[in-house]
Amino acid sequence: MCTSISIVALLFAVPAWAVASQDADFLVARDAFRAGDLVKLDRVATRLKQSPLEPYVVYYQLRLRLETVGEPHILEFLARPEDTPVINQMRGEWLKLLGKKQRWNDFAAQYPHLVGGDTELTCYALQSRQHLQDKQVPHEARNLWLVSGTELPESCNPPLNAAIASGVISVSDIRVRVRLALEAGNLRLASRLSEKLPTPDIITSSELASAATNPAHYLATTNLDNASEARRAVALFALQRLAKKSPQLAFAHWMERSAHFPANEQSYFYGWLGYEAARQRDSRALDWYKAAGDTPLTEQQLAWRARTALLTQNWHEVWASINVMAPQQQHEGVWRYWKARALQSWGGTAEANVLFSELSGEHNFYGQLSAEELGIPLATTMPANLQPDNAAIDEVLAQPVIQRTLALYRMGLRTDAAKEWAWTARKLDDKHLLAAAEIARRNGMYDHAINTADRTVQLHNFGLRYLAPHREALHDHIRKNNLDEAWVYGLIRQESRFISQAKSPVGAAGLMQIMPATARWIAKQLDIKTFRQALMNKMDTHFRFGTYYMKTVLTSFDNNPVLASAAYNAGPGRARKWRGESALEGAIYAENIPFDETRGYVKKVMSNTMYYSQLFGQPQQSLKQRLGVIAAKDAANQQSVPDER
Repeated sequence: MCTSISIVALLFAVPAWAVASQDADFLVARDAFRAGDLVKLDRVATRLKQSPLEPYVVYYQLRLRLETVGEPHILEFLARPEDTPVINQMRGEWLKLLGKKQRWNDFAAQYPHLVGGDTELTCYALQSRQHLQDKQVPHEARNLWLVSGTELPESCNPPLNAAIASGVISVSDIRVRVRLALEAGNLRLASRLSEKLPTPDIITSSELASAATNPAHYLATTNLDNASEARRAVALFALQRLAKKSPQLAFAHWMERSAHFPANEQSYFYGWLGYEAARQRDSRALDWYKAAGDTPLTEQQLAWRARTALLTQNWHEVWASINVMAPQQQHEGVWRYWKARALQSWGGTAEANVLFSELSGEHNFYGQLSAEELGIPLATTMPANLQPDNAAIDEVLAQPVIQRTLALYRMGLRTDAAKEWAWTARKLDDKHLLAAAEIARRNGMYDHAINTADRTVQLHNFGLRYLAPHREALHDHIRKNNLDEAWVYGLIRQESRFISQAKSPVGAAGLMQIMPATARWIAKQLDIKTFRQALMNKMDTHFRFGTYYMKTVLTSFDNNPVLASAAYNAGPGRARKWRGESALEGAIYAENIPFDETRGYVKKVMSNTMYYSQLFGQPQQSLKQRLGVIAAKDAANQQSVPDER
């Protein structure tokens, strides 16, 4: 493999030792920046003036002097021609300083040049326009107010307060946001927002804490006779909280108190009760959804209404649930597929095939299933691999932004490298995206290679999208455990994108993301008495443990890769719990996984498996065959497997 140091050296005729020295200087500069040591930073900066990383060093110098440096120096940096996200980052930080100082003319001059941004800057922009008496500002502030139940930055307060004072944000809107905050479990925000309501509707933090800590006790001891809207809001919050733990218990409390709530609040609660019941496979979920009537449901509530209908293959209800979704949600591949299946179930073949045909061109889980419904083999949906053009590779490699990425990645600064890479990838056409993906592959940046190749629209290379490094190292472990190589690679691609340094927030590490506790369990099963965690950094040990665990999980789950993938991600206990009361089609089981992460993970692993199977030249097997049928709970094998991998 051609390393990034040798590529830089060859391209710019720079000796490898000079590249290594440059890297060392940059790390010193970065450490000085993080320590706030301007003297050291300025000293080392002189040695990096000709480096592709020089914009970072200048950013470090300006950032530490942001409050004191002369404005011309900032503007000079922002006007530089280099194509790097660090200039955009400085622009965002400069804009925030201008906003805090209320320098609205200067803010207005820079804001249009910002790429992206955050809510804090959005609100400073509203303040800037508010200063010019833009009449649309209160209405845009109202949209921001109603978007969620999360905290908003302080920069949002002036436009929001003005919208409240003018009546554009009404008392009703305030109540809506209090409810959104309660739904999000943001009690402090809900209490603070309620202070903007008439006095009888103010919700105390102590009452909210009581409802959150012990909702059953709160409901049992709270008098709801002639209760204010605020008191009813807290009671509804307690009922929702209870429904997360036990829909049955929440319903029992509700039946004793429902008469205290007006019709619209009753419908609102039934919508949430149906949602929580659906996530827990409660058979009454659809009845409670129906009791919600025409009350507006969130996207999540609508999705789970459709999912719970799938469990019983109530195809008319599946169709009806999808039809009441907003157009944007209906257009998601998942709902187009299941709508087509619903149409197909009662003979609407022609209409179903239109949806299947549209989806079959998409390279994903539901695109694959749709192609199968039309009898289209996977091989015909995969375009011939277009090999990256050498001239295009040279063009991309010559870009300083690519050199910065390679240098940052080489030094282990993966977050900065990812920002640089994404910054340039957003501007590349298909031909140059494939060239960039090939450069990433050659430099062992497998995650960037895969993600970049995934972005192409018309020109494709599935060999880059579905890289298969380490096949020789993995081969014996796969054979010994009698595993499907395509499934192993499909899972690793989803777990780590083949980055050996990958580490999850909960401690899972390496290509196969194995938890320390699971590694110790595997070592015990394999009778490795001298095991120590450092051994997991060795590729052979990592592959031995990972494939052993995959085989163990697969065996304990009827040799079904859907269940095994769910167990690998969320733990065997949960995967077993998610089985239905009766046998389920594999795709229906996957769609009803209550964890968003695991639901997406399983579908992607299985989709990956199909592509790897094709690339490895394996005998053809449809995705539906691979998904299989998931046996009912009572038929489950109860073999003990650690719940954390």
